[in-house]
Amino acid sequence: MLSAQSLLHPPQNKQQARASSSTDQSSIPSRSTRERSGSEATLITIYSMYGEERRSSWAPTKDVSQVLISQDSLHPHPSPSPDSGGTPISTTAQLTDADTHERPPRAQLPNDSRPLSAPEPRDSTSLEYAITSSLSLPTQSASVPASPTTPRPVLFLDKPTPPTPSPSTPISHEQPLLTEDPDSSFIRNTYAQLDVCGVKGDGYEEGIERTRARLNATIEQLRASMFATKELTSKEIDVLRTVDRYGFFSTPSSDRLLLLPTSKPLSLYTPTTSTVPPTPSPLPRVPPVSVSPKESSRISKWDRMLEAPAPNRDLWTLKASKEDKLRERIYKGVPDRWRRAVWAMLISRKAGNRAPPPDKYQELIDKPSDYDIQIDLDVPRTISGHVMFRTRYGLGQRSLFHVLHSFSLKCEDCGYCQGMGPIAATLLFYMEPERTYTSLCQLHDGFNMHTIFQPGFPGLLESIYVQEKVTQRMMPGVYAAFQKHMISTTSYATKWYITLFANSVPFQTQLRLWDAFFLEGRDVLVVMAVAIVWAFKDHLLSKTASFESILSLLSSFFVPEDEDALFRWISKAMEDKKLKADMVRWRSEWTELVSQGKDAGVLL
Repeated sequence: MLSAQSLLHPPQNKQQARASSSTDQSSIPSRSTRERSGSEATLITIYSMYGEERRSSWAPTKDVSQVLISQDSLHPHPSPSPDSGGTPISTTAQLTDADTHERPPRAQLPNDSRPLSAPEPRDSTSLEYAITSSLSLPTQSASVPASPTTPRPVLFLDKPTPPTPSPSTPISHEQPLLTEDPDSSFIRNTYAQLDVCGVKGDGYEEGIERTRARLNATIEQLRASMFATKELTSKEIDVLRTVDRYGFFSTPSSDRLLLLPTSKPLSLYTPTTSTVPPTPSPLPRVPPVSVSPKESSRISKWDRMLEAPAPNRDLWTLKASKEDKLRERIYKGVPDRWRRAVWAMLISRKAGNRAPPPDKYQELIDKPSDYDIQIDLDVPRTISGHVMFRTRYGLGQRSLFHVLHSFSLKCEDCGYCQGMGPIAATLLFYMEPERTYTSLCQLHDGFNMHTIFQPGFPGLLESIYVQEKVTQRMMPGVYAAFQKHMISTTSYATKWYITLFANSVPFQTQLRLWDAFFLEGRDVLVVMAVAIVWAFKDHLLSKTASFESILSLLSSFFVPEDEDALFRWISKAMEDKKLKADMVRWRSEWTELVSQGKDAGVLL
């Protein structure tokens, strides 16, 4: 894991970064953009920071109450839109509801540069057909949320319709610019070709690796491999029956799967003699996803809280008369049917007018990026446990690649880092790619995520400093135990902040945490981190606790005993005016320490 010292003193230039990376066990070794094999071998190292990747998803732009299908490919699709009239991902059967920042030099390209034979900009529209005869799905208005219904099958099948390249042109024969890495050009052109053709068995077959294997194919060959029928196959339906409410094939099983117990409100804790073991007993499995019995009533309440002013029915706003109800209902959990609209609204409210032009995403898709090789390596490893991301180069993986590719061109300092993948993937679960890109830009600017992704992780270190200050004040015994056992906060909390707790808590818990994060900002993440430490304080203070037991405990996957109780705890802590004022002060203190060069040795 990343140490506090390595984060406090990042390399000042790329030469220092290359020299220092060889001595840091947790960092990816230096490589040029042409040396792909080395990055594949070392990618496993940084992925140990994120744990087992299993959660993420994708959502379409159209009316998702229908079953949408393309001419050439089948794409089963979850869709938690406020207009869908149902909960996300169901089937015909009843379902229960890091980075080292050591990057290659950026190529200096003209603003209008693109590969000499790159495809024309893609049309975002798709051919859609409702399979009402086979699945009997009701359709809903695109502007009025439907009343609560039983979960039902919702599939999305992609068919972008750009001009068709010549059938005889192999993927690898596209001519890159002289300043662009040939491998990067091959990767972008492969994704562009597959956007035209789709991928056979999307959602229930593994797919074929093409970019790493440099597998050539023509448009004619790719189209010949597709199914001729537009109907769902029995195999596809059988696979869809196995997924949970959010589209995951299976829940994780791990010896570090721990129950996060319900705790008393945060206050000064005076330790007593602890007789508990240093590590609690692990859970055998993650409990199945449950649906709140109040889901239907909450949907109705959000129906009355939001409105979509004409003519733009895509951007929902909060009614002025409901402003005093917003925070309470956010912490109770946003219904999945409304989550896309609420997230877009909250992000826009906090980010202000910091949004890219509407056509920026499409403009960036065909521009080269120095990070395409690494993004292509990360995409299939980030979210393979979900139905929409299971198939190599399927609709979900292509969407994630395009979003991360475009976002890597947003900021010269941030570029791309691996922690962006789980964030983009979760947003894709509820938003179309264009909206996901816009939301990432708003998070970068309006939520100051820029400092989280920058080389050296300055925003991460700031949050860790605040977390340690809260721990020192409220749990002095635990803070002393961390000092005694030499436990660096960066060794266990880095992945929490960089991925916004993706892969650290169940997906349903992660969604509710993001509800609060989009409302109140990064302090919520600090309070969540403190909540985990607070819940296990007796184990951390055990007489037999050690460096290994503490680090193993805090690096676990946490399943809340009572999710509602956890968020009441977080809400109460965020309501503490003195604590919030202190958190603001501690952030200012850290900024001052950094500016004076006195930050070394301050963190555990």
